[in-house]
Amino acid sequence: MHYSPAFSFTAWPAPDHDMSNPTPATPYGTLPAASPLPARKPVSLPRLAELRERGEKITMLTAYDATFAAVADAAGVECILVGDSLGMVCQGLASTAGVTLETMAYHVESVARGLRRVQGTAWLLGDLPFGSYHESKEQAMRSAAQLVHAGAHMIKLEGGDWTADTVRFLVERGIPVCAHLGLTPQTVHALGGYRVQGRDDQAALTLKRHALELQDAGATMLVLEMVPAALAAEITQQLPRCHTIGIGAGKGTAGQVLVMHDMLGINLGKNPKFVRNFMDGASSVREAMANFVSAVKSGQFPDDSLHAW
Repeated sequence: MHYSPAFSFTAWPAPDHDMSNPTPATPYGTLPAASPLPARKPVSLPRLAELRERGEKITMLTAYDATFAAVADAAGVECILVGDSLGMVCQGLASTAGVTLETMAYHVESVARGLRRVQGTAWLLGDLPFGSYHESKEQAMRSAAQLVHAGAHMIKLEGGDWTADTVRFLVERGIPVCAHLGLTPQTVHALGGYRVQGRDDQAALTLKRHALELQDAGATMLVLEMVPAALAAEITQQLPRCHTIGIGAGKGTAGQVLVMHDMLGINLGKNPKFVRNFMDGASSVREAMANFVSAVKSGQFPDDSLHAW
C-alpha cells in the first residue's frame, strides 16, 4: 500500500511496547485519541466578525475527510468547507450536480469527527447539494438539519435572490447560512460553462442587488466565485454584516477559499487561473496549508494581476 510522503505513518506497536505510554502508535496513520488543548479559541460567528472588523483576512479550505480536516485545522485555517466539489475531486463526476445529500452528510460527519478527535477549532460549513433545497423552504430545512446533525456549524447554498426567502427561513430557525453568487457550479450548464460572472454593467448591478438581498435575509457569509476583482471589492464594502469569501474574485474580499486538491496541485485537470499551487516549495501538506493561510493574511495571495479578472 502506498502513502503520500507528506505524512508519516506509524506501524503497530511491537509486543514489548511500553503500555504506560498514554498514546500508543496506531495503524494506517489514524488520528490520535486526543491532542493538547488548542491554543486558539473555537472559531464562531462573533470571532469571524472580529477578524473582519480588524481587517484580518478569513481563510477557508475545502476538506472531505477526517485527516485532511485535522491537518487544515492544525495549519491555522479558520473555516473548513465540505464542498459539493467532492463530486469532482473525490468521485470523479463531471460536475457537482450529481452529488447527493446523503453523500454530503457522510463527508461532513467524517470531517466533524476528525476535528473532534484533535480538538480542532475550525468553523465547519457543509454544502447543500443540487436538488436538496430547490423545492421549498421546508425541504431546505430538512436538508440543512441533516448536515447540522452530521456536525456542520453552517450550511452553504448557491443562488441569487430566489434563495433569499430560504435563507431567512433557515436563519430564523437557528441555522447560519453562507450564500454563493457569481459562478454557481451546480447550475454551470445554465451559465454556459465555467465563465466569469458580472462582467457587464447589468450583470454587475444584478449581482450587487442579490448580495444585498441575501445579507438582508440573514446570510452572514457569501462566497463570490469568478467575479471581477473590482466588483467583488465593491460588494464587500456594501456588506458590513456578511463576510465575502472570494475564489477567483480578487483580494478585496473579506477572505479567500480554495479547493484543497487545487491548492495542493493534485487535481485531475488544469488548475484555473485563480489557483496557486502551495505545495511548491513546501515539505508537507500542513506546511502548504500554513503557507496558504500566511499568504492570504499578508495579502500576497491572491495577486490580482495573476489570479483575478
